[in-house]
Amino acid sequence: MTQMNSNRLRAVHPSAPRAIPRNAAFALALAAALGAGALMPVGAAQANAPLPQGGYVDLVQTVSPAVVTIEVEKTANPVQKSGAEGAFPFEEFSKRFGMPMPHAKPQAPKGGVQRGVGSGFVIEADGVIVTNAHVVEGADKVTVNLKDGRSFEAEVTGLDRATDIAVLKVEATDLPSLKFGASDALMVGQPVVAVGNPFGLGQTVTTGIVSALGRDIKAGPFDDFIQTDAAINRGNSGGPLLNNAGEVVGINTAIFSPSGGSVGLGFAVPSALAQDIVADLRDDGQVERGYLGVMIAPLSEEVAAVLGFDDQEGAMISEVSKDTAAAKAGLRKGDIVLEVDGETVTSPRDLTRMIATQGPGKDVTLQILRAGERQEIAVTLGRRAEQET
Repeated sequence: MTQMNSNRLRAVHPSAPRAIPRNAAFALALAAALGAGALMPVGAAQANAPLPQGGYVDLVQTVSPAVVTIEVEKTANPVQKSGAEGAFPFEEFSKRFGMPMPHAKPQAPKGGVQRGVGSGFVIEADGVIVTNAHVVEGADKVTVNLKDGRSFEAEVTGLDRATDIAVLKVEATDLPSLKFGASDALMVGQPVVAVGNPFGLGQTVTTGIVSALGRDIKAGPFDDFIQTDAAINRGNSGGPLLNNAGEVVGINTAIFSPSGGSVGLGFAVPSALAQDIVADLRDDGQVERGYLGVMIAPLSEEVAAVLGFDDQEGAMISEVSKDTAAAKAGLRKGDIVLEVDGETVTSPRDLTRMIATQGPGKDVTLQILRAGERQEIAVTLGRRAEQET
């Protein structure tokens, strides 16, 4: 058997291909997942409460029983490769970046079993658990270990690769659970707490602040990460990022690091995004997204100047695919999308997220700029294929 290193890593890479030098200074490694459960609205005053006197002792005692360790087993690929390039879960990094991950171990021989460890948290007392998709994807066996020593074999209810969220189910009752807080109420500088199982050492608590909001780290089309300096390492994947009220405001998902260890640049998926994905996965095990059928690009400074725009807001359509929702609605190359159902589109990323969060068959109204004139176009969205995400 081969003992795996902490948790499955995945390379953070831009949605458009780009060259990465073999001796790149920074390794970009995914480290965590999205949490789930019903959103529990929280007032800004409560969410942004000051650091409790005496530290986080009471908060940790309350939330830690609901944070779990997730162990996965996977039958080794019979194709033997040298070094890190064949090692689960380092194959994605090597394949996409062309260089080995540090601390990687060789792949197990044919017939061997590889093991990995990640984190997660309970969102329902009857055994509903949230973690990252990359922690459990492809696993032959998933085991959930509670802090009180109990262990359960888990079933993967569903996973979504585009947002790296997975929902698990174990046969249990009366489990301690966590609730979502309002990530939209977060402010830069606000204290946060991360809980997980870094490097397989066991449950660990770290603290820090919200360093930035709305980060796009080129991990996927729906990037809107919370950045924090709370220490996040391999094995923290899927663990919660909590506010001072003990509510989940984010799912620890990624780090930027030269070595794979924490350097104070951690990223978490906001609860505002996670809750909808989790609800879909709990419903039928999959996420259905709306689809326009266009290629889009940022509004260039030159085009904005010609159009008399002070800001480079909006998303320019650079191509319309045949037989898609966009083509049927009459959208054209060169149209600039300014709003979706009255909500301002500031960038192509906004348009992607706004359309994807609508269900297939949903009618939306786009405000566009065409030949210098504003128009409204009604579109009935299609279905976004898995490979399109």
